[in-house]
This record gives sequence, C-alpha cells and structure tokens, in this order.
Amino acid sequence: MKKVIVAGGGPAGMMAAAVAARQGANVDLLEKKDAVGKKLAITGKGRCNLTSAAENDRFMAGYACNGRFLFSALNDFSNHDLIEFFAAHGLQCKVERGQRVFPQSDQAMDVVNILHQNLISSGVKVKKNMPVKALYIEHNTIKGIETEKGKLHSDAVIIATGGMSYPGTGSTGDGYRWAKAAGHHIINPRPGLVPLVTEESWVKELQGLSLKNVRVSSYRADGKKINEEFGEMLFTHFGVSGPIILSMSRDIGEYLFSAQHKVKLVLDLKPALDDQQLDQRLQRDLAKYARRQFKNALDELLPRKFIPVIINLSKIDPDKECHQVTRDERKKLLHLLKYFELSIVKTRPLAEAIVTAGGVDVKEVNPRTMESRLLKGLFFAGEILDVDGYTGGFNLQAAFSTGFVAGKNAALL
Repeated sequence: MKKVIVAGGGPAGMMAAAVAARQGANVDLLEKKDAVGKKLAITGKGRCNLTSAAENDRFMAGYACNGRFLFSALNDFSNHDLIEFFAAHGLQCKVERGQRVFPQSDQAMDVVNILHQNLISSGVKVKKNMPVKALYIEHNTIKGIETEKGKLHSDAVIIATGGMSYPGTGSTGDGYRWAKAAGHHIINPRPGLVPLVTEESWVKELQGLSLKNVRVSSYRADGKKINEEFGEMLFTHFGVSGPIILSMSRDIGEYLFSAQHKVKLVLDLKPALDDQQLDQRLQRDLAKYARRQFKNALDELLPRKFIPVIINLSKIDPDKECHQVTRDERKKLLHLLKYFELSIVKTRPLAEAIVTAGGVDVKEVNPRTMESRLLKGLFFAGEILDVDGYTGGFNLQAAFSTGFVAGKNAALL
C-alpha cells in the first residue's frame, strides 16, 4: 500500500487526502492548527463562494495568472463535478449574481464539515497540531517529511499549505520554503485579491458606504487604462474594497509594485446616464428644488453619506439655493458624478489579501499530475502554486481541482 502524506488541511489538502485514500493509499493529513479548514470557514464572509457556474472559456477567463495550467485539472474535476460532490454528501448549491456558486445553507462551516467527514470516511488519518519542519529528501527522491517529533516516511508528499494571506488561519508561507529547498523557483508572493489604500484621507468619512451599480476604471500614470469593472464597491477607513475593487486589485497591485507610481481610480456614479442625460437630470432636480438649499437637494441623487463629500469637492456653497447654482457649478457637479477620482497609493498588506498571487513556478510542475518535474514523489496543490483567479469562486475551484489531481496521482506512484 502506498503511503502518502498531505501537508495542509485547507480545501486542496482535504480533497487531495480523501482522493488518495479512496485510491487505496495509506494517507496522513498533517495540519499545524487545531482544526482543518480554518481559512475556508471564513471565505465569502462566512458563506463560502465554492466555485463559478461559468462554462469553458469563460471559466478560464476567471484566472489572472496561469489559468491554462489548470486546463487538465479542471477537465479531471470540473465545477460541475464539485457541485455534484457536495450534492452527493447532502449539501445543495445555488447560483447567485455573477455566476457565483454558494452552498444553499449560506454556511461555510457546512462545507468544512463535509470535507472533514469525507476525510474520516475515506480512512485518512487527520493529525492536528502537527507542524511540518521540512521535507525529507534522499537521492533526489522524496522520502517523507520531518516534524518536531521526528521523520515520517512516505512514498509521496503533497504540499497544500496555501499562500501567505490570513496567516492566523495557518497560511504562513511554509510550503514556499520547502519547495525552494527542493530546488523550485518561487514567484514572488504578493497580494492577489486585496483592498486598496487611497491618498485621500477623507475617505474615512465614507467608511461603510456601499455603492451598487457603479463603473470603476483604473489608469496608469501615463493615462493608459489598467482595467474596468461594473458592480458593487465599498468605502473603508483606509480606502476602497468590495467585489469589483477586489477583482481589479491584482492588476492594479502589479502596476503599483512594478512602476512605483500611483494609480488613478475613476468612479462613474451614474453609469446608466451619459453626460447629456445626467445634465438634463441635474437641471430637472435643481428646478424641482429651486428654493431649497443645495445641501438639501441631493437626496434623490446620492446616498446621504456621500452628499457632504460631493458638496465639499464641488466647491458649491451648501447654503446656496438651487436656483442660484450656476451653469459652471452644475457642470462641475456633473463631472464629479461621472468622473469621481481617487488616487491609489498601495494595496493593503499580503496578510489581508483574500488570495496570494505568486508561488511555485508552474513550469516546474506537471499540469496533468501536479507532480514536481524536479523531485519525484513531490506534489503541489492549491494556493501554493503560481495560479490565482479573480473573485467569483475561481480560486477555490483551482484548489479543489489541483487537490483532486494531486491526490489521485500521488496514490498511483
């Protein structure tokens, strides 16, 4: 019977361990924390966006980096296979806006519990509070791992330790160190999906304000557009976050890191109206509330929390009656509503990122098996690989799919 050790009890590790065990291997899953699935339990604000319901090429477009590496893995264990897996274990899924797939229960812990139960029923020995110190390698072949209690021998080792985001859940980059010691090249780990920090300190006045149905564009210092998204965003005490900001953050972060220049963020607060239509709307509103003070005439146009900021930036006297607002002032207001600018100076730290970009260079990993091309018997699965996706369930699907492939092939060595 083949002996397989899986390091890391996240989604990739749990899937890999159970699949290897069901293939007939004797499997130990080592988790350094006191429970498996700690990061998984808090994903999607505790609801767990498992995967995306997108099909084929549209699914592959959900990956910002090295999506093509996943082609075989996604073919072996697709989003449909994942949904069927959970259904077979009693957890139905639902599809929400943006093709996002969630458990019907809206409880991430239901996902964790099913994966944990699957480990037990598959015969996996789950060893918690068991940190790995290093890989045990002899004659360029994996022989097992080293723990504080000594060496554990195995025919294969699957590293599924995640990236470096949310380190409190156990993702502290240990696997990068082991992979590097085994000769692998590590692409610089950096924030993937992460909130952005603005130069403007007044954003803290908007903390907690969520804007829906806005269009946000980002621009380099030379004026070239980086990316653009439509949907929901959120103001924080340090800057901006929310679904579309997180989706845009990877490419923005890449530019910030490489160019060392600020990024201009432009918000279209009224994307359903072009400039002419919005100007007509403003004229109607100002006429409708002709005798009101300007500060009391914007409730139908903007969220209440946003009004003081817009008034301040427009430089229109808040006590001026609406019929006194000049054409130039109206044009300034229109420009703010269609081209509201923020300066992005940096991302939040990697520890606060939802996912880590970078990791083990996929050129050194066989995409059909997830086995190292450098060291026989060593496999990788999940976020430790240099593969990352946008928001919408793509990163978890990559973890489950690569875990499935790694577990299947590690058991066949």
